[in-house]
Amino acid sequence: MGTLLRWLAWIGQGVGIGIANVIPGVSGGTMALIFGIYERLIRLMSDVVHAGLRLLRMDLSGFWMEMRSLDLSFLVWLTAGMVLAPLLGAAIIPEALETWPEESRGLFFGLILGTLPIPWLRIKQGAPRHAGVLLATALISFLLVGIPPLDPGQPGLLAVFFSAALAICAMILPGVSGAFILLILGMYAPIFEAIDARDPAVIGVFVLGAGIGLGSFAVFLRWLLERAHDVTMAALVGLMAGSLRSLWPWLADDRGLLLPEGVEGIGGVLLIGFCGLAVSAGMTWLEVRRKARR
Repeated sequence: MGTLLRWLAWIGQGVGIGIANVIPGVSGGTMALIFGIYERLIRLMSDVVHAGLRLLRMDLSGFWMEMRSLDLSFLVWLTAGMVLAPLLGAAIIPEALETWPEESRGLFFGLILGTLPIPWLRIKQGAPRHAGVLLATALISFLLVGIPPLDPGQPGLLAVFFSAALAICAMILPGVSGAFILLILGMYAPIFEAIDARDPAVIGVFVLGAGIGLGSFAVFLRWLLERAHDVTMAALVGLMAGSLRSLWPWLADDRGLLLPEGVEGIGGVLLIGFCGLAVSAGMTWLEVRRKARR
């Protein structure tokens, strides 16, 4: 029974990560951090990269040794949840954001705001410098998500490669989604037009860039977490906090922050936002209690 519950929990976490990846301003990394599986996921991705490198060197015995050591059960059930995500809500979120933009962003703003303390609690030995790191990365994230989209014209394959590598790195960082980075770079429409047109060159280069970017960045993040865990966690929390700018309910077309016009509709947005905050605050309270028991 315990094993079944663990599998169901991993599936649920995968669903949460999958849904987060389609919300502007939220990434799968944000949800992994909230769920407390971020470090485990980064270690797993790094181990997969090392196994792949052994295979490229034709070191078959080393490859199979690496594969046997992988946390495959966790990977399989988490991936199953991410695959299920479109069936369980991810498909309707973009439509909801378009139909009720202020209300939807207000809900997600409240949900993320209330869970900020959860990853902060994973810092083992608090120090004043961690607050400084948090503030610095929050400012960087706040400025990044406010950048208006660029217009690169017709991008070349080199631009596609680097855009894919950068976007996939953002996907595993809390606070900034890969789709959002493509949007900022002006690559979102060209990439998806190429996918719709089944352009093999663009799709192949995009997949290659994403694969290399993901593998390299996962190894780098694992290195950071192993050598500077608390500082890295503080930086990740800062990225989450700064990215709340993109979930502010009232945004201009150029991502500028606005105040609501008049009082009509404000009450509904605030109510939904407070509902999201109440849910996430409850999650944070449970996490505080769980840590206290430990």
